[in-house]
Amino acid sequence: MLRDANLRNTDLIVDGIYEGGRRGNAGDDPLNALLGVSNQGGFRILGTREAPRLIVLTTSLSDPDWPDTLDDETGTFIYYGDNKKPGNELHSTGRYGNDLLRQIFDQAHGDATIRSRVPPILAFTSAGPGTYRDMRFLGMLAPGAEGLPATEDLVAIWKSSRGKRFQNYRAVFTVLDVPRVKREWLNALKDGRNATVAEPESWTHWKNTGGYKPLKAERTTEFRTKLEQLPQTENHRAIIRELLGWFGDEPVRFEKCAGRIAEMQLGQNTNLNVTRPTRDGGRDATGSFRIGGLANGIDVEFALEAKCYSETNSVGVKELSRLISRLRYRQFGVLVTTSYVGAQAYQEIKEDQHPIVILSGKDVAEILETNGLGQVAELREWLRQF
Repeated sequence: MLRDANLRNTDLIVDGIYEGGRRGNAGDDPLNALLGVSNQGGFRILGTREAPRLIVLTTSLSDPDWPDTLDDETGTFIYYGDNKKPGNELHSTGRYGNDLLRQIFDQAHGDATIRSRVPPILAFTSAGPGTYRDMRFLGMLAPGAEGLPATEDLVAIWKSSRGKRFQNYRAVFTVLDVPRVKREWLNALKDGRNATVAEPESWTHWKNTGGYKPLKAERTTEFRTKLEQLPQTENHRAIIRELLGWFGDEPVRFEKCAGRIAEMQLGQNTNLNVTRPTRDGGRDATGSFRIGGLANGIDVEFALEAKCYSETNSVGVKELSRLISRLRYRQFGVLVTTSYVGAQAYQEIKEDQHPIVILSGKDVAEILETNGLGQVAELREWLRQF
């Protein structure tokens, strides 16, 4: 952790924590000393609004209505704009964040000359205990992602709050393979000098070619622990409690809901069929996931198992064996549970290389939150269809 006195001279290191003051006011924020940007706001710029030399995006990663997310394994960062309440047009926000998003994504879709106008983008998240304003560096960003069409990397989505509808941006960025951002380069950006000296190679590559070199962090463990599978925030726990309250007495009804959750995760090219109950009280759900376009794609079939369990009840070998036994050649399985998969069952899946997608309680809560169902009132209304 680097403190106030060192901030003006330090490099930026991915997942490094930069400590702010302890006076209890906005001046505690470390980003002004670190980068020369303002002390407040999700969007902070160095330079002018029309021609920023540097953009800093800040996030708490804990807003249930606007769930900014970082996928460490793929290097994908999803960030929501700053029109988070009704009353403003999409681009008429106080800090012009959405206008900046529109500007940099328009430039990112151009040729190399136009793309070079995109300023470096740095992402930070809150890291301070309690009310402290310490910040953790998430990485350097480039607009868009490999294989994602230009029509999908910046999308205006509708939300409703207290009966009033409004729009906000959902932006997709790639975290570039830049483990360290050198102070020499940051100082050149701050001073408005030629910033090619010590410029990160992945950033230069993206500007010149439009190609992404993402920072991918592969998992070091073969399977997730119980703690890693269960929801950790109060809002995520509230989502799971609502599901348990809705389906706890009739867990078979959860299968249709689990099917919709699986469709949210797999994408729009998913078709699911929930069959009639079997003798043992369960129901088989099967579906297909289309890979490729409508004209030349293929459908890959899958089977789904749903378990509406409390966190004190894990999904064990018996339940997973049932799903595995139903898989035919070239099929994969999807397990959706409000709980977690026990260590032995999880280990057997990995060691035997069974093609099964596990959506545990934490995953379920995150999927629902990402799809606009992060508040209990909204979730409860959605659950009425089941």
